[in-house]
Amino acid sequence: MNILILGATGRVGGQIVNYALHDRHHVTAVVRTPEKIQINNENLTIIQGNVLNKEDIVRAMHGIDVVISALNTDGVTTLSESMPHIIEGMENKGIQRIITIGTAGILQSRTTPNLLRYQSSESKRKSTRAAEEHHKVYDLLKQSTLEWTIVCPTYLPDGESLDEYRVERDFLPVGGVKIYVSDTAEFTYKQIESNNYIKSRVGIAY
Repeated sequence: MNILILGATGRVGGQIVNYALHDRHHVTAVVRTPEKIQINNENLTIIQGNVLNKEDIVRAMHGIDVVISALNTDGVTTLSESMPHIIEGMENKGIQRIITIGTAGILQSRTTPNLLRYQSSESKRKSTRAAEEHHKVYDLLKQSTLEWTIVCPTYLPDGESLDEYRVERDFLPVGGVKIYVSDTAEFTYKQIESNNYIKSRVGIAY
């Protein structure tokens, strides 16, 4: 497959790049700082660009089969500002499938099912800014024609893959408190060949 990966220099995105190259897919990565990717692989195309620039996004989508976005919030509005460009570019090019990394905050609350977790007492985070950004992306994807999946990890430390984790549509698995970056990247990557969670959020935790 030809896979466009956004956020390829981040913790999760970098591991998704490795999984995809290992399976001999062709990877295109749009990055602001190409030097950050220390990989030499004939199946890797690095495009210097910015996801906030519509032209950069459109240029990167040529010949792409699936888009994976591992962009993080970075304390700014990159996520919600770039997603309209990504959706428009995909719809114009006829690319259907997008998998994004969200946050457990935008899953449904178990205690107050009509609220998202970040809006309820279930979330222990004091700041809701990142969840609000992810919520905007969720709303944009819901309004699109795309086949989207949002992978929603809870606390995300680094660690060796355990290869055993729980996933649940729309909710965080009961009692889930963390999931390593490596397992999150693996599950996200696997969604390129899965139709199990089309137009769904997926909670992931140990």
